[in-house]
Amino acid sequence: MSSGEKNGDEITVVHLMRHGEVHNPEGVLYGRRPGYHLSDLGRKMADRVAEHLAERDITHVVASPLERAQETASPIAEAHGLAIATDERLIEAANVFEGKTFGVGDGALKKPGNWKYLTNPFRPSWGEPYIEQVVRMMAALGAARDAARGHEAVAVSHQLPIWIVRSFAERRRLWHDPRKRQCTLASLTSFTFHGDKIISVGYSEPARDLVPSHLLAGAKPAKGKSKAFGA
Repeated sequence: MSSGEKNGDEITVVHLMRHGEVHNPEGVLYGRRPGYHLSDLGRKMADRVAEHLAERDITHVVASPLERAQETASPIAEAHGLAIATDERLIEAANVFEGKTFGVGDGALKKPGNWKYLTNPFRPSWGEPYIEQVVRMMAALGAARDAARGHEAVAVSHQLPIWIVRSFAERRRLWHDPRKRQCTLASLTSFTFHGDKIISVGYSEPARDLVPSHLLAGAKPAKGKSKAFGA
């Protein structure tokens, strides 16, 4: 290690990865609920990203404790001969609508009893506060960075926490239109650190051709389908 690296000047990259497609025939907002695994297509997405990262200097792989994240991390860890670490801070955001169907004009939103949860989109009132997501995700990023100093790490998480911590890093407001999140299934949001400081954030979609068109970043939901059911 050079003297500059000893002084904290090393370059480290942490790839925050969203998991692949989940088998969810009921179309519920699964959130933090256990028992939701990758679909066959989701496994193909995970394999594709593993191939994409095969030649990268990955020395640490960590994932949310949820099955879909662990399964997405598996081929990446295997390709680099690594064990998967688990970090609870990478988990999906809590949401009061977990276990329910959730779409505009149908499902949970159609019931007046649920309207009280929709009063404050800035916090938000229906789930884990955005600022709390920032705190835990920044801590998880820091832990992954420290585990891979001078190299690269992959941390598999979920759409909303990834988008929120990216928004914070890029100094955007945290409240947003969910349809405009740039965080497609199996995408990589890559944070480059100089020492402990984030110096750039990149985004890529190695499995883009496998993602259904209505689930691509910025796409309009297909008729009768929500943009995503939590992830």
